[in-house]
Amino acid sequence: MNILEVVVRVAISFLVLLILTRIMGRKEISQMTFFNFVSAITIGTLSGALVTDQTLSIGNGLMALLAWSIFTVIIGIMTVKSKKTRQIIDGEPVIVIKKGKIMEEALRKVRLDMDSLNASLREKDIFSLMDVEYAIFETDGKLSILKKETELPLTQSDINIDKKEKDLFPLATEVIMDGVINTHNLAKLNLDRKWLYEKLQQLSVNSISEVFYAEVQKNGQLFIDTKNDSGH
Repeated sequence: MNILEVVVRVAISFLVLLILTRIMGRKEISQMTFFNFVSAITIGTLSGALVTDQTLSIGNGLMALLAWSIFTVIIGIMTVKSKKTRQIIDGEPVIVIKKGKIMEEALRKVRLDMDSLNASLREKDIFSLMDVEYAIFETDGKLSILKKETELPLTQSDINIDKKEKDLFPLATEVIMDGVINTHNLAKLNLDRKWLYEKLQQLSVNSISEVFYAEVQKNGQLFIDTKNDSGH
């Protein structure tokens, strides 16, 4: 493959990609669902092959790009017009926190661990699970949050609210994850297992194995979520 052919292939690939992206719509970039992700990777692979694979003719490369793009557009139209097709292709939003309770089965369903969940919450300026009423894992991988009413921004009618007690710790800190005590975090807070067991007993929890997640709040209180999705 000579230099001129490479330049021609690159130029054609770039122009075709630009045109196809405009035709397929902005969803490919702004709202990347699973299908959009697969589609983008496939188109990128075909474009790369068109540029670098000298055994692939320009005509065949263009046909492959065009065929996949038409398929993507058709599926896109079907997902817009049919809710059932949309559910099959893109899936459905999943509630991972419901009425302040972590839905462990839902987390496993979407392959989301607690570290990732906490990271997503921090991106929403939420540093404690105790502040969350609902959290929904959307089909594009984003997390939608509904805060508890006590954590919503103050309004003019709230100006006479009592000042909160002084915080003991800078952030809410995880101390139990899936029934396992995080001794490192306990030590950082200058707390020990005895303190933790006493707090659990006060909350009518008799065993660490019953706890899916627990964190020490900034005010020193313990927030727990037991291994039970029911009751809410």
